[in-house]
Amino acid sequence: MQDINKRITDSETRIFKAVFPNTTNHYDTLFGGTALHLMDEVAFICATRFSRKKVVTISTDQIDFKKPIPQGSIIELVSKITKVGHTSCEVGIDIYMEDMYSYTREKVVSGSFTFVAVDDNKKPTPII
Repeated sequence: MQDINKRITDSETRIFKAVFPNTTNHYDTLFGGTALHLMDEVAFICATRFSRKKVVTISTDQIDFKKPIPQGSIIELVSKITKVGHTSCEVGIDIYMEDMYSYTREKVVSGSFTFVAVDDNKKPTPII
């Protein structure tokens, strides 16, 4: 069990991005679809680092957008393994927003993605 807990701890993944105009909507806030894309990417990296196997996204669950993310913000995406099954794992993702020119920081988006490990024939395989 200690090995799995170490793998969970070691696979935590963080990515920082700046919110530029090409990623915003007509309200000058981050597109929701762009946020989902980034969440899937950081979750994929986390699941891969955890399992060291080929993984694919099979579901998302309860994505909560608590506050819009304005252009000119810095965002940090933090992903952690929250559940491990036989062939799958669940990854929790939080997006934190920082004002670029102050020390203000708050969690503004959260959700979870589930991944399944697959073999070379794209069939489910044990995740660990």
